Formats: sequence, C-alpha cells, structure tokens
Amino acid sequence: MDSPHRIPIEDRIDLHAFSPKEVVSVVEEYLEEAARRGLRQVRIIHGRGTGTQRRMVRQALLRHPRVESFGDAPPEAGGWGATLVLLRVP
Repeated sequence: MDSPHRIPIEDRIDLHAFSPKEVVSVVEEYLEEAARRGLRQVRIIHGRGTGTQRRMVRQALLRHPRVESFGDAPPEAGGWGATLVLLRVP
C-alpha cells in the first residue's frame, strides 16, 4: 500500500506529482482543505498533454459541492493547462 502524500495547502496544486489513479481523490481532498482554510480561488495545474487529466479534473469539479465555478486559467497562469476554481467557503 502506498503511503499518503502530504501536500501543503496553497492557492494552487500541481498534479504532475501524482499518478493518474490518484488525481480525482487528490483534487477532492485538496478542495475540501482549501475551502476549510478560507481560500476563495485556487488553481489546479493539470498540464496540457492529451487533455485526459484536464477532463478528469473537470468531471470532479462538476460534482464537488465546494465548487462555485471554474474555467481555464489566464495564459500567464497556465492557460488551458490549468483550471481556476472559485470555491464556496464554509
């Protein structure tokens, strides 16, 4: 069994450090903790590649109760290789 990853909760997370099978659970846990810490906007860096990871992330965002809205990051923040997420804070 793999040991859990400890990640600092900042206003962004780079998913390149995680395996594809971990992406959805990492994003879900990250969003919960970011909202708990009062972050209103976060950036999820998923990369450009084939778009598979971007689709996985966005499917998770569509069903996550803490997500108010999301969209592509501006070009200087990763463009379509990153997603900006506006959170509902508790």
